[in-house]
Amino acid sequence: MFRLDADRPVEFCDGLRRRDFLHAGSLSTLGLGLSQFFGLKAMGAVDSSKSDMNCILLMLVGGPSQLDTWDMKPNAPVEIRGPYKPIKTNVPGIEISENFPRMAKHADKFALVRGMYHTAAAVHDTGHQMMQTGRLFQGGVEHPHFGCVLGKLKGPKGDVPPHVLLPRPIGNTGGNMPHGQNAGFLGKSFDPFVLNADPSDPNFRVPDMLPPDYLSALRVDRRRNWRAMVDRTVSEFETSQDARLLDSTFQQAYTLMSSQKAREAFELHREPEKVREKYGNNRFGQSCLLARRMIEAGVRFVTINMFETVFDEITWDIHGSKPFSPISCYRDLVGPMFDMAYSSLLEDLHDRGLLKNTMVWGTGEFGRTPKVNPAGGRDHWPQVWTLLAAGGPIKGGNIVGSSDDIGGYPKDRPTTPAEVAATIYHGLGINLETELPGAQGRPIPLVDRGTEPIRELFA
Repeated sequence: MFRLDADRPVEFCDGLRRRDFLHAGSLSTLGLGLSQFFGLKAMGAVDSSKSDMNCILLMLVGGPSQLDTWDMKPNAPVEIRGPYKPIKTNVPGIEISENFPRMAKHADKFALVRGMYHTAAAVHDTGHQMMQTGRLFQGGVEHPHFGCVLGKLKGPKGDVPPHVLLPRPIGNTGGNMPHGQNAGFLGKSFDPFVLNADPSDPNFRVPDMLPPDYLSALRVDRRRNWRAMVDRTVSEFETSQDARLLDSTFQQAYTLMSSQKAREAFELHREPEKVREKYGNNRFGQSCLLARRMIEAGVRFVTINMFETVFDEITWDIHGSKPFSPISCYRDLVGPMFDMAYSSLLEDLHDRGLLKNTMVWGTGEFGRTPKVNPAGGRDHWPQVWTLLAAGGPIKGGNIVGSSDDIGGYPKDRPTTPAEVAATIYHGLGINLETELPGAQGRPIPLVDRGTEPIRELFA
């Protein structure tokens, strides 16, 4: 990564002294390493007929309760069914929680996978890993996020990054393990572009693609002149041995940084106020609106973290007592927040003709216990939960699998994170036989041999 704002001059081996605006190994004023998004085109790994398929992944950090959202059990005992009632949707036979009235009007656009499960430890971090990479991290190997794989195999479209993560990476969720949101063994060249800002902030801007912490440190005259400095120096620097310190694709990163199209994609103030209000004036809502703008601008993959942590913040993690959330937050805050943003995203993508080539996946890292706990909440439960899928080749108004009578275990068509990974890659037109270059040159299969997509999801 690169840094353009250091005060200390550097003397390179060619004897030239200049500002350390190309200092390797620091955070980049290009937006946390924009050079990272430009990888090699893969040979034979991509289905050209699906080369324009995009994806938005909504990470519902905390783990939504299947019983209080999209797989309700109204006939179960009260300690199982919880406080909420089901409502009908615009698809006969599909009911969801009363907390999602707008979603109910768009059930024809999304599918429900009601038999999701995994067998790893019931902690947030492991679920984050598997639901964003298809694998559990073991033996010190960190597997790459779906969007990072897409960035490596297909590269960017034009001068926008292939993978953007909004609004910030997942932080502390108690496990002190990686969350699966970077490029892992592929290397940092394929990490996502991370916004690292709150798009619901009234003063939100991404001028010149610079992170806010650097903007505050730069003098006005330096902000005015830094591009000119780059123009004068890049060509000279690239001929020196010091260029080896830098990513070989710096020029592409510079192109992105200086792209008017890339900058305009982040300018939410261009959206009518009614549109912004429709998504919800909160981080998640405005991140979903920003994701739509990213897709329109040519970004291939957008990851949105609905929350950054599960501690001292209202989230899907409804243990019922502090520092976690009460089950009432599904009615009072979290449910309406998701209902507005998700419904608006599907509406806008559909109305603009983008839903046909943009998959939208929504999932937590696990479900919640069937029985309400003594604090009035539900605890971690990876044995079953529900996933949302829409757009692209996904058949809307569809239910795949089911859970048992108490929403505790899969009853029909149990589905694993690995199958979700295979489905996402298949939908993106990526050959499931592809092998990725791992550590020490050891090839690592994209998905384990024999792993199949969830065929029932496809139209």
